[in-house]
Amino acid sequence: MSKRYSFKNDYSEGAHHEILRLLESSNFEQLEGYGLDRYSDAARDLIKKELADQSVEIHFVSGGTQANLIVLGSILRPHHSIIAPETAHINVHEAGAIELTGHKINTVPTPDGKLTPDLVKKVLDLHPDDEHMVKPKLVFISNSTELGTIYTKTELRELSEFCHGHGLYIYMDGARLGTALTADGQDLEMSDLSSLLDVFYIGGTKNGALLGEAVIISNPGLKQDFRYFLKQRGALLAKGRILGLQFLGLFTDGLYYKLARHANELAQKLAQGIKDLGYEMFSDSPTNQIFPIFPDIVIERLWEEYDFYIWTRIDGARSAVRLVTSWATPEKCVDGFVQKLRQLS
Repeated sequence: MSKRYSFKNDYSEGAHHEILRLLESSNFEQLEGYGLDRYSDAARDLIKKELADQSVEIHFVSGGTQANLIVLGSILRPHHSIIAPETAHINVHEAGAIELTGHKINTVPTPDGKLTPDLVKKVLDLHPDDEHMVKPKLVFISNSTELGTIYTKTELRELSEFCHGHGLYIYMDGARLGTALTADGQDLEMSDLSSLLDVFYIGGTKNGALLGEAVIISNPGLKQDFRYFLKQRGALLAKGRILGLQFLGLFTDGLYYKLARHANELAQKLAQGIKDLGYEMFSDSPTNQIFPIFPDIVIERLWEEYDFYIWTRIDGARSAVRLVTSWATPEKCVDGFVQKLRQLS
């Protein structure tokens, strides 16, 4: 039986029609390769304007794992390690890509997927200057996190100040940065990021692009020769225009934020409908990933019509599941899920 709708992720659809229009209308133009075309330059200009920072360096890559692998590999020496939450994408879902380059990940248990200065300090305290141990050198965070939670401006500033005060770089995985910045109650803005982070990326794959992420390097000491790292890792695409055009579309007329806001609004409507039926949530997420707790028998019945992942077991009869809405999720699918759940409840 085919599924009626999938809430498994936010990249199952193709791309927003405006991005497809740009790709089609420029298709027969002859352009410079390797991201040096005029459309990629225009996209970089728009992003710099959004960041209110003309000094950043911007590089387009095809995906999030590739961005993480290249950025971390370019920054760290062989004996350096990374401090990250246990739930971090680089720890759980990237097939050991970071460890493959020889860098240990010092993981930290955290109830909400976020790091704090106190949590980072605990790792530092366990790793004094000692050549028999790895040396933590970079703090890895995601915004939004793997649990859908977000960093406020105060939280990110405090973490940034701690990291820089202790000789640590801070890097943000921004696969879902759009949903973080458009979440209800968020006071962090795009223009805050380059002053607080050494490097981060703006995710396109999960926010209306066919593929692509924009790596932003704000620390001057990390910019040199970055294109060499891109080339060695197969990320310097001959047809780099494909990535630049998509970010040109995303950052024209606020499309990036409109798409993220749509995903958030439908996820929160879905969450409220689930809560109204008496179900608990595993995490307090204001973004497009929500984690309701359902009895196993209800999950089995929901699977007859909807796709989604089990996130973790709660007890012998219940599990937390992950439901993800996207930039293209129809409201009727959210209403249908709640209606089906009501019937089962």
